[in-house]
Amino acid sequence: MELAQVRLLVTDFATCYRFYADVLGLKPQSGATEGPYEKFSPAIGSAGIALQDRAMMAEVLGELGDTATGHRSLVVLRVDDLDTYCDRITTRGATLLHGPAHTTSRMRVAHLKDPEGNLVELQEWLLLRT
Repeated sequence: MELAQVRLLVTDFATCYRFYADVLGLKPQSGATEGPYEKFSPAIGSAGIALQDRAMMAEVLGELGDTATGHRSLVVLRVDDLDTYCDRITTRGATLLHGPAHTTSRMRVAHLKDPEGNLVELQEWLLLRT
C-alpha cells in the first residue's frame, strides 16, 4: 500500500485554489481553478496536497442533503487489487460506504470511514499517468 495524497474537502474551491497556488506557491497539476478537483505539488518531493469540492464527495457517498457539510479531509491510499483488499478489510470489520466503483477509465475507488469518522479512499490505478 502507498499513501497517494491527503485531500482537503472544501466548499469555496476557487478561494482555496488561489491560497495553495498563489499564497503558498504550490504548483497546480491541471489549472482547474474552479474545481472540482486539483492536486498541488511542492517544488521538492513527490507528495502533494489535493483539493476536492465537498459537495462532489457528499454526492458520491450519498450524503448530500440541502448543504454539503461535515467532511474536511480525505486520506487516499493506493492498493494494487481493490476488490481483494476490500474483501480483506471487510472481513476484519471495515464497512464500505461506496464502491468498489470506477471513477474514470483510469481508476477504481472505494470509500470508508475510520472509527473517528474520517474519510478514507482506496484507489486502484488501472492506467498510470504518463
